[in-house]
Formats: sequence, C-alpha cells, structure tokens
Amino acid sequence: MRMWRSASPAVTRHTLLPAFVTLIALVGLSACANGSGLRVEGAEAPQSSGTPSTPPSVMGTTEGVPPEVKRTPEVAVDLRQVRVKLLADKRLLEHYRKVLVNCTVISRCLSRGKTVDVLHSGTPQQIVLIHTLDNFVFGFFLVAVEPSGPRPIWNLMADLPTVNASPQGDLVIESKIFALEDKVCCPSGGRVEVYRWNGRQMTKVSSVDNKGD
Repeated sequence: MRMWRSASPAVTRHTLLPAFVTLIALVGLSACANGSGLRVEGAEAPQSSGTPSTPPSVMGTTEGVPPEVKRTPEVAVDLRQVRVKLLADKRLLEHYRKVLVNCTVISRCLSRGKTVDVLHSGTPQQIVLIHTLDNFVFGFFLVAVEPSGPRPIWNLMADLPTVNASPQGDLVIESKIFALEDKVCCPSGGRVEVYRWNGRQMTKVSSVDNKGD
C-alpha cells in the first residue's frame, strides 16, 4: 500500500508567510489612513466614542504640553533717526559721541539687536548695539519705538554683550570681561547682569562675574 505523507512544516511555513506579510501590510495601511500623520482636507472627523476627553490641564497634569510663550513683535527702528536722537542728547557719554560723530555709514557703528518689552508698556523696545568700525560691540541702547519716532531710554557700556528679555520681563545682559593680557579674540571672563524697570528707570537686580580658567 502506498502511503501519503503530509506536507513538511518547512513547506507549510513558506506557503503561509507571503499571506501573513500581505495581511500585516494591509493592516498597517489602514492604520495610517486614519492616523494624525497626514491631514486630508474635507475628510469627515472620526465619531466620538461617547466619552469626552479631558484636557491635560483639567486632569491635573500638563506634562508634554508646551507653555504658551508671549512673543514681542519685531520692529524695524530707523538707525539714522536713532543716531540723530543720541547726538542731540547732551548727557550722551563722550565715547559714544566720538563714534557716532565720525560714523558716516550707519551700519558700521549701529546695529539692531533683539526686540523686547521690558517696560511692560505693550509697545516694543529695540536693542540698538553700538560698535567700532572693526565691529567690536562696546555697549547698547534701549530704544522705545513710538509713533513720533525712536526714543532712547537707557544705555549700558559692556564688551561684546548679548541682550535678551527673561520670561519675567527683565533685561538680561551677558558680556565679556577682558584681563590686561587678554587678546581681543579671547576674553578670560564673563558677566551676567539682570536689570528691571521700576516704572521710572532701569535698576540692577543682580550681577555675577565668571572668571575664566
């Protein structure tokens, strides 16, 4: 009698494998069609399950939800007008005045920094950097941008300053400190100062010096 042998396990696996892979691919494509990775205009919104979802803030956690950042709108203050206003100020420091008087190309002595609102007035202020002809920044001005034109409010002499507004609305200045033997390229120390508007003037809140190695 001739006996029939069943198909070997290896043959069965090879036969079923393509069908299994095809099934997985179809399931994956179906999931992608309804996922959040691709937005299809005009597509109907998925029906609610009947249980309203609770926002993370209501559930008592805000993990993964970025806080809303209040941004100060950018402005384009006229640097030529800033120069005229500065030179008209009799209290302008002499070092500033010498640079501005001899500056016939505005971009070689003044440049725009960040836009801030450290006065909390709702009207932006422009940071205007002042530098030498070889682009060494040695100070900056806080300039209010008003309908009548730019109005300088405050200034600070600082070497190579980086000026930003903190989330609390204070003015944060990071500058470099040069020792006698330091080259222009390589200051050996730094300083971080924080200033706050008290309603009438800028007052220093803190100052920290960081010495180099």
